[in-house]
Amino acid sequence: MLTRRTLILATAGLAAVPLAGRPAAADATDQALAFIDKLGRDLTAIVNGPATLKDKQAGLEKIVDRDVDVVEVARFCLGRFWRSATPAQQREYTELFHKVLVNNITGKVGEYQGVSFIIGRPQTRDDVVAVSSTVIRPGNAPNKVDWLVSMSTGGPKIIDVIAEGTSLRLTQRSDYSAYLARNNNNVQALIDAMRQQANQQS
Repeated sequence: MLTRRTLILATAGLAAVPLAGRPAAADATDQALAFIDKLGRDLTAIVNGPATLKDKQAGLEKIVDRDVDVVEVARFCLGRFWRSATPAQQREYTELFHKVLVNNITGKVGEYQGVSFIIGRPQTRDDVVAVSSTVIRPGNAPNKVDWLVSMSTGGPKIIDVIAEGTSLRLTQRSDYSAYLARNNNNVQALIDAMRQQANQQS
């Protein structure tokens, strides 16, 4: 199941305009840095703004839909079981993954009142750019968060968040794998459980 650890995946951002003459790797790094910098500003504007709770939740959902590669993250989290799922199961699983993710994020918006970000330096890791940050919430210790940004779709998209050294998508993948192992590797059993979770959140 998607846990509260996925809350931090609420993200936003727009790609920066590449500087002419810069190497491709440098362009990707610059875009990822601008993307995450705007993430911090957009997220704090929604969470700390004067809008109603309903409007804040709607704003966060738009951010997820626009800037998180939900399909890729969902596919990664299912791991090898993605290939054994039927096309219909893949579609339903992805839809439920999105729904539960959004519900987890928007359902806890009040917990992030007063949040702020300090953006650090980006580093290229294989085909993704990791942008470091510190997330600060009143009454809580600062959290070190690395945002993994992929450019494979033509623009920056969040594909993972590493909070205090823990990869959220790897953790979710492990949770799903453990659940499937307890249920005879039955993908439909996972889908049914996710549907129940989504209904309980509604």
